[in-house]
This record gives sequence, structure tokens and C-alpha cells, in this order.
Amino acid sequence: MAVVVIAEDDPDIRAALELNLTLDGHDVYPVPDGEAAIAAARRLRPDVVLLDVRMPGRDGFATCRALKDDPATAAVAVVLLTAAAGAADRRRGMDAGADAFVAKPFAPAELAEQVRHLAGGGRPDRCPPP
Repeated sequence: MAVVVIAEDDPDIRAALELNLTLDGHDVYPVPDGEAAIAAARRLRPDVVLLDVRMPGRDGFATCRALKDDPATAAVAVVLLTAAAGAADRRRGMDAGADAFVAKPFAPAELAEQVRHLAGGGRPDRCPPP
């Protein structure tokens, strides 16, 4: 279905995301951080990149901004994943250019649906404010 890069520093969450999306039929490329996500996105030209907001080094907001500022990856759909889904984080996500925002813990079926939607070209209103 879609090529998906997952940037998540927690190996258990990364493995769960990979399993869920692989079972949904996607080609999934898990990476541990923002720098690896940028490199993978440039190399793979994925349909969707899932970014944990809180990662060591380059966080999800900065990684999203880097992806959206690069002409080679600007069209890639970016989903920010976070346990802190407050208004300030949503606003930062919108400012960074995120296409969607998913709060942890997330329902696997909902996340898979979001990926299918974005990979099919659907773009929700950019992280609507709460």
C-alpha cells in the first residue's frame, strides 16, 4: 500500500508501530531518531513519515520542519505522535508543517486508517487547533 518511515526512540513502541502497519500492508522502515528519519525520507521518498515528538537530538517538530523545508521531501505526509497533545504542541506541529497529529496512546486501527488516508493523497486540515 504505502511506504512509511517511523521515527520513534522507544524500541517497544517502534516495534508495535512497525507490526501494526506491516500487518495493514505497508512497507515500513523504522528508525530511532529524527536524523535517521530525514535520511530515510530522502532515500526512500515515503508516502508517510510518523514522527515521535519527543526524541533525543532533533525532536519531531524540528524533523518535520526539516522535511517540509526540503524540496525533495516537502510533499511527504508527516504525522506527529505524542503523549503531550495539548494546544501548544498542536500549534507547534501546525507551524512545523505537520499533516496530522496522533495522541499516544493511540488505537492501532485508527493510526492505520490515518496512514491509509494520507498515503491515498488525503490531507486533513493541518492539525486543527483544539
